[in-house]
Amino acid sequence: MPSNNNRPGSRTEIAIIGMGYVGIPMAALLADVDDFYVTGIQRRSQRSGWKIDWLNSGKNPFEGDEPGLDDLIKRVVQNGKFKVSDNYDAVDNADFILIDVQTPVDDDRIPRYESLLEVSQNISKHLKKGATIILESTVAPGTTDSLVCPILEEGSGLKRSRDFYLVFSFERVMPGKLLEYITDFPRVIGGGCKQANENAKFLYGKVVKKALQVTDTLTAELTKCIENAYRDVNIAFANEMALLCEDFNRNIYEIIGFINQRHDRMMHYPGSGVGGHCLTKDPWLLLHGYNKYTIRKNEAKIKIVPDSRNLNDYMPYHMVELMEEVFRESHKLVDNIKIVLLGVSYKANTDDTRNTPTENIIKVLQSRYHSHNINYIAHDPYVNERDYRLTELTTNFDEAVKGADVLIFATNHREYYEIDLDELKKKVRTPIIIDGRNIFNKKVIEEKGFIYRKVGEGPEKPF
Repeated sequence: MPSNNNRPGSRTEIAIIGMGYVGIPMAALLADVDDFYVTGIQRRSQRSGWKIDWLNSGKNPFEGDEPGLDDLIKRVVQNGKFKVSDNYDAVDNADFILIDVQTPVDDDRIPRYESLLEVSQNISKHLKKGATIILESTVAPGTTDSLVCPILEEGSGLKRSRDFYLVFSFERVMPGKLLEYITDFPRVIGGGCKQANENAKFLYGKVVKKALQVTDTLTAELTKCIENAYRDVNIAFANEMALLCEDFNRNIYEIIGFINQRHDRMMHYPGSGVGGHCLTKDPWLLLHGYNKYTIRKNEAKIKIVPDSRNLNDYMPYHMVELMEEVFRESHKLVDNIKIVLLGVSYKANTDDTRNTPTENIIKVLQSRYHSHNINYIAHDPYVNERDYRLTELTTNFDEAVKGADVLIFATNHREYYEIDLDELKKKVRTPIIIDGRNIFNKKVIEEKGFIYRKVGEGPEKPF
């Protein structure tokens, strides 16, 4: 780190590229530090360009509950510590450049690095000597050293660890807890040299309250991918046991309650599917890095991660299967009906629709019943119509459920737990509920006259 940045009262310029769920809270937190001045860089596209003006006016663009973020953004903008632009001029004088762009995978489970490559090339044209670039976006292990670094060096004419510093330090944010998960989780820092690690520790030490854990770049990349693959595998186990319990005609949630009474057990819960930007892709990034950057001596043994990912991707299909099971038993045709999707975001009480299970439920329905007369409508109290295009969307619950034949609960928003079932029964045409999030009690809801199916619970009364 240049010595002047360690002096009290010196000004540190920071550029953060990508104003999403990672870039915005990180920018706001850093801009609230004395002598830190942050410029966010966001592409002015039709879909996301509005964020530039929104943030520059001091507004939080997220619709869900994000404790503390509204006030923080407003304060740092008013104090002249944070602004957003659509050009890279701010990189010219930046001491730190953080990369927070999306790194999705395609249908063949191959990383799509278009944004990462473009950003790396743009940075290389503006990079100053002594700057530190930190890649926070999750990438396949080996990407920082083998892909990002050569682009930066070739485009700038500078050399890593001599003229500039490159670090991989992954984010751990979660919608609904964006600030908390930055400040209150340990930070893994994987730099290419001692100075790179010291620079990253200087930056993160201003906002992270927990330990700053230093390692090499590849280990840091592996840590992020394995951390999320671990969670995905555990959810897959819960989903598999839920399917097993349905066939046993028992309730997986009751069983999980018994298991988790042990202090050394914490079994995950099943559901309508796994969503979000991380869990749906990071296991594939892990395997891509394994296939690309290793000799692959143990390839035949790598089974749990891909099998778990495939099982979790199956759960939206199972939601449709539960609906079809009800239709067969009640001798009802999948035709001339209204299907309501309750919850568009992948996580309760947030507006994050990335890889939401609801999207896959709709796609399965539309592919199986494309020639049938089905009216689809989705309800979500947090998601804005500009972020959702698959079906008609409303925030008005009564409007959504009026005349419905099937209610598919894919997200457990808090207001769904407060539904007046007697009033709901009056509004729908056919009282069918498919519950993917354990929102309702089977006995209670069937006593109200609903036909009910839930992931992880058999259709019949066990005794």
